Amino acid sequence: MQIAVTTPTGNVGRHVVATLIRAGVRPRVLLREPARLAPEVQDEVDAVQVDQYDADTVVAATEDVDALFWVDPTTGSENPLADHVRATSSVVRAVTENRIGRVVFQSSVGAEKRHGAGEIDGLAHTETALDDTGVDITHLRCGYFFTNLDLQLNALRAGTLQVILPLDHPMAWVAPRDIAEVAATRLLSPTWSGRCVQAVHGPADLTWRQVAEILTAATGRQISVEQITDDAMRTQLHQAGMSDGLVEAVLGMSTGLREDFAPEQHRTVQTTTPTTLAAWAYDHLRHHIVDAS
Repeated sequence: MQIAVTTPTGNVGRHVVATLIRAGVRPRVLLREPARLAPEVQDEVDAVQVDQYDADTVVAATEDVDALFWVDPTTGSENPLADHVRATSSVVRAVTENRIGRVVFQSSVGAEKRHGAGEIDGLAHTETALDDTGVDITHLRCGYFFTNLDLQLNALRAGTLQVILPLDHPMAWVAPRDIAEVAATRLLSPTWSGRCVQAVHGPADLTWRQVAEILTAATGRQISVEQITDDAMRTQLHQAGMSDGLVEAVLGMSTGLREDFAPEQHRTVQTTTPTTLAAWAYDHLRHHIVDAS
């Protein structure tokens, strides 16, 4: 079986690659800069230089592929939703012209809304476009990545996280490694077909208050969390250099799921994965917060 993996150096993709290698598969990895691959995997994969927004190169790179792990790349541009449309065009052409048998797509909790959830709307567009191809497709509706906390290291070192969600609002938190294990299992499994939606919820739904308590215990650094207004967050994102369009797309991922939203997939044994935020923070985050201080 020939399996292709996009974003193979990303938070999820690098673990998908490693899992496939351990399973005895030599994956074909598609990325802009093959030199960014970890040295230990370079001899275990077939690397193809690809711009995922260039449909012609994606089609060429996925010739003879049986299964594809697809992630819409993030550009941080003024119009991220337009970027999702471009990426979707590439994967749809690749699936159609190369008759790829099955696709595992990294989507997000909230994509079921289809509209009104900021950049998640771009993932919803990819979902529906892949559905329309008739390919065997699994959409991974992933929870909030632990690694999103890496974007707030300065705030964590200062001891205060600022968010726009209510502090007692529970949501699914998940380790990217766990998402990768689900993705690789789906890519390798011959037992499913048609359209599937597989939620990846992590081990527990957590409020931001609980997150602060977990991070405090794991790092030994007192960390609190406070809810700020949408406009205050908007100002922070602008100060960080984000364009107007990107700011609204980022904000929308929270504001669009803040009220009257319940995930389409309920938490079950199938959607629950093992890695806890406490374990991840102790192994990964503690070094960045405490040792770097």
